[in-house]
Formats: sequence, structure tokens, C-alpha cells
Amino acid sequence: MSGRAEQSQARDGDEQRPDDRVLTWPNLISFVRLLGVPLFLYLFLVAGADTAAIVVLAVGGTSDWVDGWIARRLGQVSRLGELLDPLADRLYILATLIAFTAREVVPWQFTAALLARELLLLGSLGVLRRHGYGPPPVHYVGKTATFLLLAAFPILLLAAAVPTAAAVAGAIGWALAWWGLVLYWVAGALYVVQARHLVRAVRGRQGAAA
Repeated sequence: MSGRAEQSQARDGDEQRPDDRVLTWPNLISFVRLLGVPLFLYLFLVAGADTAAIVVLAVGGTSDWVDGWIARRLGQVSRLGELLDPLADRLYILATLIAFTAREVVPWQFTAALLARELLLLGSLGVLRRHGYGPPPVHYVGKTATFLLLAAFPILLLAAAVPTAAAVAGAIGWALAWWGLVLYWVAGALYVVQARHLVRAVRGRQGAAA
């Protein structure tokens, strides 16, 4: 049995099956979120428009759940949407980290910790692909971590851009950021464990067939 077939069976309990549609409202929202990434980088690093950058980050972060909610509400769950949503999340996180590190809003150690997790996940995905599996389903721990990070970034930027709000916004922003970092690594560990089980299952079947 192929990896994709097993993944499909693992989702038998889901209410909606993803289809091949491209032109859906959730996908449109995801595309707009993707366009917000270069816009944020331009506003923050080139134009120096911190207020506008805060707005773009806030909209991009708070709309994280909107495309998924609309997809389930309207019955428009698609395979493209399942790829675009986490892609937009990761690009927002990576772009923000790079920009914040360049302007010293966050220390490089924090950025390195998040990037190390992404490298771990990329390695796991490479192993899964070699054994015929696609990306694992998004875990709720990972979604929670992403939500916390995307909520933390505009607050940290507010703390850096508005001195009078630095104390309160900084405390809230870093609390969200550190919790997001911890859960991000917890989710990464869960993905690695899942990948390990899948690879062991493939090797077991291969050994039984030999």
C-alpha cells in the first residue's frame, strides 16, 4: 500500500475530503496572505514604515485561521489549500525573523532556534518523500505554536517602534514568542516521531516481503 493511500485512510474520520479545486475563497485568502510577505519586508526594511508593517503583520497573523474556517464552512477544503496555508505561515515566520534580526528587534539566538526547527522538519520531510510519503498532517500543537508566533511578532514590533508601549508590549510579545518557540519544537518532535513510525512501517513491510 502506498504512503498516500495510508495517509488517506488515516483521514477517513475527517468530515471533508480535500479536492483538486484551485479557485476557492480560502485559496484566494492564502494567496493574499502570501503577497503580504514581500509587502511587509518592503515596508519594514526598505521604506521604514513601521506602522504600516505592524498592520500587515497583524492582518497576516490574525487571518491565519480565516482560510481554514471558511474552507470548512463552505465545503471548500482543497489539496492546494492544505499546502498554501502552512506555506504562508512559514513564510511569514521566516520573513519576520530575518527582518527582525536585521533590525535587532529579536536576538539572533531566538532566530537560530526557530530556523533549527525548520531544518529538522525539512530533514524529516526528505526522509518521508524517499519512502513514498507526503508531508504529515498539520498537528494542533504546531497550529497553536504558529498562532502564538504570528501574534507575538506585531506586538514585538509595536514595542520596538513605540517607546511608550515598550514595557507592556514587550512583556506580552516575548511571553507569546517564548511559548510559541517551545510549542514549535514540541510540534517538530511530534512530526519526527510520526515520520519515524511511518518509515519503520515501510521497512517492516519490505522485510516481510523479502
